[in-house]
Amino acid sequence: MKELILGFLVLALIASCSTEKHHVCNNDKTEVRSWKTDISETLKVFGHRNWIVIADAAYPQQSNPAIQTITIDANQLEAVEFVNQLIDEARHVDANIFVDKEMAFVPEENASGIESYRKALHQILEGENVKTLLHEDIIRELDASAKLFNVLIIKTDLAIPYTSVFFQLECGYWNGEAEKELRNTIK
Repeated sequence: MKELILGFLVLALIASCSTEKHHVCNNDKTEVRSWKTDISETLKVFGHRNWIVIADAAYPQQSNPAIQTITIDANQLEAVEFVNQLIDEARHVDANIFVDKEMAFVPEENASGIESYRKALHQILEGENVKTLLHEDIIRELDASAKLFNVLIIKTDLAIPYTSVFFQLECGYWNGEAEKELRNTIK
């Protein structure tokens, strides 16, 4: 009987360690849920001016209550690809994608794996609207936006500097040119 109970507990432990789960850290509570489901549901309520960040391991948990941080047990590039695909499939949003300008200057000898990371990220985001800015400039924009709009930080265990990917959401069915025409018509 002990072996049966022990076997059941081992199976339950293995099932609970799936890479599909993540930890949500908000208001001193921790929950375990499927990160892909949670991000999909979040994107449904997010819109123009919200941000989604796929961060490296050193990204700090921010104190602003509009910024929710989750940690996932998945490859950072897998998370970037998943979020990018969700946004591409969503009708209501599009995204400006920001990466740190510093990443292009980090040498392999100081950050093992950076060269292969840059190549893989470029493949994932090929054809997308990707902008490079200094890290502090991106953080300044994100912080300004978080004064009025929610931000989701997806923290991974990647330990390579300047590899966070920032998705600033825009309206998917209305663009800047259409807005400019509308404003000119109103005048």
